[in-house]
Amino acid sequence: MQAMKPREWSQAQMVRMGFLSRRQYGNFIDGAECEPASGAYLPVVDPATEMTIGQAPDSARADVDAAVHAAQRAFEGAAWSRMRPSERERLLYRLAMLIEEHADELSALETLQSGKLNALARAIDVGAGAEFVRYMAGWATKLEGQTLQNSIAMPPGSRWFTYTQREPVGVVGAIVPWNFPLAIALWKVAPALAAGCTVVLKPSEETPLTALRLAELAMEAGFPPGVLNVVCGRGATAGAALAEHAGLGKISFTGSTPVGRAIGHAAVERMTRFTLELGGKSPMVVLPDADPEEAAAGAAAGIFFHQGQVCTASSRILVHRSLLQRVTRALGEAASSLRIGSGFDPQAQLGPLVSKRHLERVLAHVEAAKDEGAAVVAGGSRALEGGCFMQPTVFADVHPGMRIVREEVFGPVVVVMPFDTEDEAVRMANDTPYGLAASVWSRDLATVHRIVPCLKAGTVWVNAHNVLDNNLPFGGVKGSGMGRDLGRSAVEACTELKSVCMFV
Repeated sequence: MQAMKPREWSQAQMVRMGFLSRRQYGNFIDGAECEPASGAYLPVVDPATEMTIGQAPDSARADVDAAVHAAQRAFEGAAWSRMRPSERERLLYRLAMLIEEHADELSALETLQSGKLNALARAIDVGAGAEFVRYMAGWATKLEGQTLQNSIAMPPGSRWFTYTQREPVGVVGAIVPWNFPLAIALWKVAPALAAGCTVVLKPSEETPLTALRLAELAMEAGFPPGVLNVVCGRGATAGAALAEHAGLGKISFTGSTPVGRAIGHAAVERMTRFTLELGGKSPMVVLPDADPEEAAAGAAAGIFFHQGQVCTASSRILVHRSLLQRVTRALGEAASSLRIGSGFDPQAQLGPLVSKRHLERVLAHVEAAKDEGAAVVAGGSRALEGGCFMQPTVFADVHPGMRIVREEVFGPVVVVMPFDTEDEAVRMANDTPYGLAASVWSRDLATVHRIVPCLKAGTVWVNAHNVLDNNLPFGGVKGSGMGRDLGRSAVEACTELKSVCMFV
């Protein structure tokens, strides 16, 4: 796929886009836009300007019921689950093409609603998102069972034929966060559709626009009504109603660990399958043979990418004491050199946080760290006047008991801590309730191979951080969740494995 060049947008250009010019949006249920049952709406705010750019539904249980029932009808009555796999593959390929054809519009919507750098939106949410849909399209024709040898002895002399087959679970509820709204929506939607499931998608109330546009593009691609439905609203109302709905075969959630626990409990109560990709406090372990400049550059990329609003962000830098000063100094210089600005500014390297509420949360973490005695190496304050901008912040002189070390900040805030031995580095890396990702920086492969199995994380990178591939399962352990997105695991998680035992 050719790289898509970033483009500068004016407010007038964005308003002229047909989708954005509507200003008020409905839910997308059973192939059509519809008003929320309550008639209530929530503002969608541009965090770079703090201006309201539109309104999306503040949905309630009645809207979720309507969406789930539409998905059930599409799964059963419209025979979506029994459609030829090659036809589902064709529709998913068509959807991927439409995502790329509407790259300008979709990336602009992402930047406008979340503050994300436009080049990043084009590369990740649109470019990598379309690529993932194509990858999952291929799985529609490749799901398989097995024929199995058996040792059934009754009645004596009998013969049996035994095999397994995969069948779609039914309706999949997908609840996605605001940091990568389109990309993570596609992580949930594409595997479910490839497996023959139908979907009810609940985007974050802060970033609903690309999910609604995706549903329209799915209809344009030829998907039957009700196969993909989108219900907007608050997590505590629309999200909770979806997670608790008896009509789901599976719920898939990406978000915070406390909310994930509640969704897991609700799923277990109804014996519904679930996938939870939750928070992280990912360590980056810099061993004594690493290049300190490369490690500092990797740390900066790992924590300041998308303003640190990434669940795998390298928010804890663990450095061998012999390299501590050099890595800390270089990381602080990198933080101080970043250009902060609107996501539509092609020169900006750091955009705004997603909302004023989130900015205040990040600032509260920073002030608490100062109060506890952490030393500010760089940043530490709000940036610019107006907008939800935060200075990239580096802390030193921290200890393991500090909140800034233990709690997920989800912003451009990083701590640097020393270690003296390999065993100490592993203990520090694992001293967290989370277990989503980690990275190791070293030229010594023997040491790397020794450390990697010791790290309690769903993904471990070596001399890199925040690198994903469609074929690599992604998810966490401990408080970072259960189940996996991406790869074969994601599509198989949308199926039931049925055993068949046939007397011949």
